[in-house]
Amino acid sequence: MSQDLLPVTRIPRTGLPAHAVVVGDPARAAAVAALLDGADEVSYHREYRVFSGGWKGVPVTVASHGVGGPGAILLFQELADAGVGTILRFGTAGAMKPGIGDGDLVIAEAAVRDDGVTRQLLPPEYPAVSAPEAVLALQRAARETGAPHHRGIVWTRAAFRPGLLPLFSYAGAGLAAIEMELSALLITASLRGLVAGGVLVIDGANADELVDDEGTSVYDPHREVVAAGVERGAVVSLEALRLLAEA
Repeated sequence: MSQDLLPVTRIPRTGLPAHAVVVGDPARAAAVAALLDGADEVSYHREYRVFSGGWKGVPVTVASHGVGGPGAILLFQELADAGVGTILRFGTAGAMKPGIGDGDLVIAEAAVRDDGVTRQLLPPEYPAVSAPEAVLALQRAARETGAPHHRGIVWTRAAFRPGLLPLFSYAGAGLAAIEMELSALLITASLRGLVAGGVLVIDGANADELVDDEGTSVYDPHREVVAAGVERGAVVSLEALRLLAEA
């Protein structure tokens, strides 16, 4: 019955596993769910595709949130409404400093709140921080699986491509990567008492440099080195959830 489903994502109000991996692409949600035991598609409405299954004995939810913070935060809020208490974002990002290569993982310690939505929920001075236990679980999982990884602060930014307005440069601030949804998750987690964190696969350089003077993109996230990183990142995300659940 419709009253048993949440209004935006159409996920059930009850019955989802309490530990979740969230991704942007519905197809990636299906790929991560394929790693689970007994995976079942729970719902698919708009960009929100949701699966449940098991990873090494731990019940897991896998869900997609689409592109950008305003839409993604609707999934995060409704997962919390449905009783999910731990959420890890597994996504892709552009590297922001040398030494972070394509296919590497970046484990987010915190995020710059340039997401286009959370300033309407909390003042901009309020920090978007990952749960320490999520950071440590992701780091341990990356080490144990041999995945090249880094830790640092990421920039969540609503605009993927540069525009005419000048943008403040974080180049000297030591940021590790740039992406589009993580700070929305971290703020939701703070407001709702969730455990949250994120691990990102690098699929290119600083996103402000993806468009040249002629407007021709050189961005290509479909290379083999990125695909290999995505495969590693999926396992790292699920392993981190297992560690968090068992703790």
